[in-house]
Amino acid sequence: MAYPPGYGGPGSKHRARIPPVPQNADAPQLFDDTSSAYGAQPSSYPAPGIDMGLNQIFSDPVANVAMVYGTTIASQGKDIVHKEIHRFMSINKLKYFFAVDTTYVMKKLTLLVFPYVHQNWEVRYHRDVPLPPRQDVNAPDLYIPSMAFITYILLAGMALGLQKRFSPEVLGMCASTAFVWVVIEVLALLLGLYLVTVQSDLSTFDLLAYCGYKYVGMILAVVGGLVFGSNGYYIALAWASCALMYFMVRSLRMKVLPSLVQEGMGRPSGRAQMYVTLAAAAFQPLILYWLTVQLVH
Repeated sequence: MAYPPGYGGPGSKHRARIPPVPQNADAPQLFDDTSSAYGAQPSSYPAPGIDMGLNQIFSDPVANVAMVYGTTIASQGKDIVHKEIHRFMSINKLKYFFAVDTTYVMKKLTLLVFPYVHQNWEVRYHRDVPLPPRQDVNAPDLYIPSMAFITYILLAGMALGLQKRFSPEVLGMCASTAFVWVVIEVLALLLGLYLVTVQSDLSTFDLLAYCGYKYVGMILAVVGGLVFGSNGYYIALAWASCALMYFMVRSLRMKVLPSLVQEGMGRPSGRAQMYVTLAAAAFQPLILYWLTVQLVH
């Protein structure tokens, strides 16, 4: 089959090119040419080789001085923040309160439940540094309060579930209430010790540890109520309250009242210190009852 000139054969991909139509100079234009009215558009991106003035900025001595000055201020601010954090919450001090082992935990729990047979309540020191809890059963720790708090929350959830009253809101309320009461107690002790001008080595972590030991008595009371009913609850509550009061008085007496231990109770300031210790101990049964009674009734 013959094809006209300008067309390829079968299967050819080439097409014929149409020759350009000649323009008549005298023919009127349909539209005016306005392309010359606009100047050259600026490019959105800089051409290669243009540094946009960055080299000038970094080579400027004033900019370098300002940058060095800003870096120095930032490093000084970081050091100040770290210093303030270590002032109120030292990581090394916090590690001391968690330096425990299984033997210490068993002895400490026995001491909290049966404190009446314990004789020596003094915290031992080595080169003016208190021994860690795993080496001294009288040293305060935060491991037992932390684990006892978690156990109390789990036990509260189980008790509420057995009474068909469990809900995440109620369990969260129990946890927040138990934590807030301990914080309030620690703040009250700090204020009381400050008002009576006590000279002791008690820190905030020490007070938090001593106040947190009440969770062990709360667990004992709740377990007694769940296993033996109301009678078991009140018996366990009375035992835990008495044991905790005795433990608080004997432990704080060696730290809050060092002058009274050596010089007696003749001074008025010594009596005020004794009142603070007794008030802290007498407050424990009230908190134990308030935080556990709703879980067994």
